[in-house]
Amino acid sequence: MLRKILPHPFLTLSLIVVWQMLVNKLTLGNLALGTILGLIIPVITSPYWPNRPSLRNLPRIIEYVALVLWDICVANVQVAYIILFKSNADTHPAWVRIPLDLNTPEAITMLAGTITMTPGTISSDLSADGQSLLVHCLDAPDPDAVRDEIKARYERRLKEIFE
Repeated sequence: MLRKILPHPFLTLSLIVVWQMLVNKLTLGNLALGTILGLIIPVITSPYWPNRPSLRNLPRIIEYVALVLWDICVANVQVAYIILFKSNADTHPAWVRIPLDLNTPEAITMLAGTITMTPGTISSDLSADGQSLLVHCLDAPDPDAVRDEIKARYERRLKEIFE
Protein backbone atom coordinates (compact mmCIF):
# COMPACT_ATOMS: atom_id res chain seq x y z
CA MET A 1 0.00 0.00 0.00
CA LEU A 2 2.75 2.44 0.94
CA ARG A 3 4.60 1.55 -2.31
CA LYS A 4 1.52 2.67 -4.30
CA ILE A 5 1.29 5.99 -2.48
CA LEU A 6 5.07 6.63 -2.48
CA PRO A 7 6.50 4.67 -5.42
CA HIS A 8 9.63 6.82 -5.50
CA PRO A 9 10.25 8.43 -2.09
CA PHE A 10 13.50 10.14 -3.12
CA LEU A 11 11.80 11.60 -6.19
CA THR A 12 8.96 12.88 -4.00
CA LEU A 13 11.40 14.55 -1.64
CA SER A 14 13.43 15.96 -4.54
CA LEU A 15 10.33 17.42 -6.18
CA ILE A 16 9.27 19.12 -2.94
CA VAL A 17 12.74 20.63 -2.48
CA VAL A 18 13.01 21.71 -6.13
CA TRP A 19 9.55 23.29 -5.99
CA GLN A 20 10.54 25.30 -2.93
CA MET A 21 13.71 26.45 -4.66
CA LEU A 22 11.76 27.45 -7.79
CA VAL A 23 9.17 29.56 -5.96
CA ASN A 24 11.92 30.96 -3.71
CA LYS A 25 9.49 31.68 -0.88
CA LEU A 26 8.69 29.30 1.95
CA THR A 27 5.01 29.56 2.76
CA LEU A 28 2.47 26.97 3.85
CA GLY A 29 0.70 27.20 0.47
CA ASN A 30 3.93 26.69 -1.49
CA LEU A 31 4.90 23.78 0.73
CA ALA A 32 1.45 22.21 0.30
CA LEU A 33 1.54 22.60 -3.48
CA GLY A 34 5.08 21.21 -3.63
CA THR A 35 4.01 18.23 -1.52
CA ILE A 36 0.98 17.59 -3.74
CA LEU A 37 3.17 17.71 -6.85
CA GLY A 38 5.77 15.55 -5.11
CA LEU A 39 3.12 12.92 -4.40
CA ILE A 40 1.24 13.00 -7.72
CA ILE A 41 4.10 13.12 -10.24
CA PRO A 42 5.83 9.92 -9.03
CA VAL A 43 2.50 8.04 -9.01
CA ILE A 44 1.74 9.15 -12.58
CA THR A 45 5.24 8.35 -13.86
CA SER A 46 5.80 5.09 -11.95
CA PRO A 47 4.64 2.86 -14.86
CA TYR A 48 7.53 4.28 -16.88
CA TRP A 49 10.04 3.17 -14.23
CA PRO A 50 9.53 -0.61 -14.10
CA ASN A 51 13.16 -1.30 -13.21
CA ARG A 52 13.97 1.71 -11.11
CA PRO A 53 17.52 1.89 -9.80
CA SER A 54 18.30 0.83 -6.30
CA LEU A 55 20.57 3.21 -4.49
CA ARG A 56 22.83 1.52 -2.01
CA ASN A 57 25.29 2.78 0.50
CA LEU A 58 23.92 6.08 1.84
CA PRO A 59 27.32 7.18 3.23
CA ARG A 60 28.79 6.83 -0.27
CA ILE A 61 25.98 8.97 -1.72
CA ILE A 62 26.67 11.70 0.82
CA GLU A 63 30.40 11.45 0.13
CA TYR A 64 29.78 11.69 -3.63
CA VAL A 65 27.57 14.79 -3.29
CA ALA A 66 30.16 16.48 -1.05
CA LEU A 67 32.96 15.60 -3.49
CA VAL A 68 31.04 16.98 -6.47
CA LEU A 69 30.19 20.21 -4.65
CA TRP A 70 33.85 20.63 -3.67
CA ASP A 71 35.03 19.91 -7.21
CA ILE A 72 32.56 22.45 -8.62
CA CYS A 73 33.96 25.14 -6.31
CA VAL A 74 37.57 24.29 -7.18
CA ALA A 75 36.78 24.14 -10.91
CA ASN A 76 35.16 27.58 -10.76
CA VAL A 77 38.41 29.04 -9.45
CA GLN A 78 40.45 27.15 -12.04
CA VAL A 79 38.24 28.31 -14.92
CA ALA A 80 38.38 31.90 -13.66
CA TYR A 81 42.18 31.66 -13.58
CA ILE A 82 42.26 30.25 -17.13
CA ILE A 83 40.00 33.00 -18.45
CA LEU A 84 41.70 35.86 -16.64
CA PHE A 85 45.37 34.94 -16.77
CA LYS A 86 46.05 32.38 -19.52
CA SER A 87 46.44 33.34 -23.13
CA ASN A 88 44.73 31.33 -25.83
CA ALA A 89 48.09 29.98 -26.92
CA ASP A 90 48.69 28.57 -23.43
CA THR A 91 45.37 26.73 -23.12
CA HIS A 92 45.01 23.18 -24.35
CA PRO A 93 41.37 22.38 -25.10
CA ALA A 94 40.84 18.70 -25.81
CA TRP A 95 38.26 16.04 -26.53
CA VAL A 96 38.68 13.12 -24.16
CA ARG A 97 37.10 9.70 -24.62
CA ILE A 98 36.17 8.12 -21.28
CA PRO A 99 35.70 4.33 -21.50
CA LEU A 100 32.89 3.36 -19.16
CA ASP A 101 32.78 0.55 -16.63
CA LEU A 102 29.26 1.62 -15.60
CA ASN A 103 26.36 -0.43 -16.90
CA THR A 104 23.16 1.19 -15.65
CA PRO A 105 21.72 4.13 -17.58
CA GLU A 106 21.11 6.03 -14.33
CA ALA A 107 24.76 5.78 -13.29
CA ILE A 108 25.97 6.85 -16.75
CA THR A 109 23.54 9.79 -16.64
CA MET A 110 24.84 10.82 -13.22
CA LEU A 111 28.43 10.68 -14.49
CA ALA A 112 27.59 12.75 -17.57
CA GLY A 113 25.68 15.25 -15.45
CA THR A 114 28.51 15.52 -12.94
CA ILE A 115 31.02 16.18 -15.71
CA THR A 116 28.77 18.82 -17.26
CA MET A 117 28.09 20.55 -13.92
CA THR A 118 31.81 20.88 -13.25
CA PRO A 119 33.04 24.08 -14.93
CA GLY A 120 35.62 23.56 -17.64
CA THR A 121 34.25 20.20 -18.78
CA ILE A 122 31.15 19.12 -20.65
CA SER A 123 29.98 15.66 -21.60
CA SER A 124 29.13 15.80 -25.26
CA ASP A 125 28.18 12.35 -26.50
CA LEU A 126 27.61 8.77 -25.43
CA SER A 127 28.74 6.11 -27.86
CA ALA A 128 26.04 4.05 -29.55
CA ASP A 129 27.04 0.96 -27.56
CA GLY A 130 27.05 2.92 -24.26
CA GLN A 131 30.67 2.00 -23.56
CA SER A 132 32.31 5.43 -23.77
CA LEU A 133 31.58 9.06 -23.09
CA LEU A 134 33.01 11.95 -25.11
CA VAL A 135 34.03 14.90 -22.92
CA HIS A 136 35.33 18.33 -23.93
CA CYS A 137 37.81 19.98 -21.57
CA LEU A 138 38.60 23.69 -21.59
CA ASP A 139 42.22 23.10 -20.62
CA ALA A 140 43.68 19.60 -20.66
CA PRO A 141 47.43 19.49 -21.27
CA ASP A 142 47.30 15.76 -20.45
CA PRO A 143 44.01 14.21 -21.68
CA ASP A 144 44.97 10.82 -20.21
CA ALA A 145 45.22 12.38 -16.75
CA VAL A 146 41.74 13.91 -17.18
CA ARG A 147 40.36 10.50 -18.16
CA ASP A 148 42.03 8.81 -15.20
CA GLU A 149 40.82 11.46 -12.78
CA ILE A 150 37.19 11.18 -13.95
CA LYS A 151 37.31 7.41 -13.65
CA ALA A 152 38.93 7.50 -10.20
CA ARG A 153 36.97 10.38 -8.64
CA TYR A 154 33.50 9.90 -10.11
CA GLU A 155 33.00 6.63 -11.96
CA ARG A 156 34.41 4.43 -9.19
CA ARG A 157 32.11 6.03 -6.60
CA LEU A 158 29.06 5.84 -8.88
CA LYS A 159 29.76 2.17 -9.44
CA GLU A 160 29.68 1.62 -5.67
CA ILE A 161 26.39 3.53 -5.39
CA PHE A 162 24.47 2.09 -8.36
CA GLU A 163 25.93 -1.35 -9.08
